[in-house]
Amino acid sequence: MKTIVPPQHHRWLLLGLVLAWPALAQTRVVEPREVPQALVFEASIEATKQATVATQVSGRIVEVKAEAGQKVAAGQLLMRVDAREAAENVAAAKAQLAQAEANYQRTLNLFQKKFVSQAALDAAEAQLKSARAQAAAAGAGASHATVTAPISGVVGQRLAELGDLAMPGKPLLTVFDPKSLRAIAAVPQARLAEIRNAKSARVEIVEPTGRRQIDGSRIEILPTIDTTSHTATVRVYLPESAGLLPGMAARVSFLSGEAKKLTVPQQAILRRGEISTVYVIRDGKPVLRQVRLGEATVDGEIEVLAGLAAGETISLDPVKTGIEMKQAK
Repeated sequence: MKTIVPPQHHRWLLLGLVLAWPALAQTRVVEPREVPQALVFEASIEATKQATVATQVSGRIVEVKAEAGQKVAAGQLLMRVDAREAAENVAAAKAQLAQAEANYQRTLNLFQKKFVSQAALDAAEAQLKSARAQAAAAGAGASHATVTAPISGVVGQRLAELGDLAMPGKPLLTVFDPKSLRAIAAVPQARLAEIRNAKSARVEIVEPTGRRQIDGSRIEILPTIDTTSHTATVRVYLPESAGLLPGMAARVSFLSGEAKKLTVPQQAILRRGEISTVYVIRDGKPVLRQVRLGEATVDGEIEVLAGLAAGETISLDPVKTGIEMKQAK
């Protein structure tokens, strides 16, 4: 007895065949194109406005008001140091100032009555000025017991904990402005002339979602050469909306013009040791071909020096193309 398959079963059967059949790899016709001419150097990101915060008095840290990553405003309290010793110095300096003022007033009265010489009055005046200076210095030292933010920004690091001993000049925190960043690159002195002729610069950052490129707003070449490495420091300033962090690794491309090059995407290249190949589609069939590659372009593609000709079609997914070839056999 002949079994008849209902029409709806035909539709499900066809759908299953379509889902089981592998999707064909995408292809691209290779043609010369205008790509930016660039000099590329490794770089790092740093903040143009950053400060290391310390105190000028000794004492235990008794209060901590800031954590790494916290936004702070200029003048905001970050830490407080136990400055009882500094307060005692202030009290002693004020007492000496009061005594010097009284002594000066007595000497002045005696001088007006011709009982003491001008030299005695000058000595009393000198003591008064010295006491005033000591009192001012002691007051300034006591004020340093409160550690405040020197600039508005973000706390980059907290280098001390509650209860630690703070010492004059010992770093406690770092603060930076995340809106003001730049990329720093070391450029060999032999390439400085080309950097000076660069029309613009582009900073590339590798992120989990891919590569991100940011156009620099200004190029600055420092007027000194390092005597050890014979390199110059070049700064590329970034726009406020860059959204990067100090310390990030980057690549800086200094753009000097454009040139026509034959390029392919990086994902189209199969690498086996030092041999690079691509799949060329000829008469509808993929053929593996060795190519000689040049440097990467600014937009992330690779220049092809030999092995491909303009007008040829390549596979953009060589792994999928290899699977298709095995299934076709």
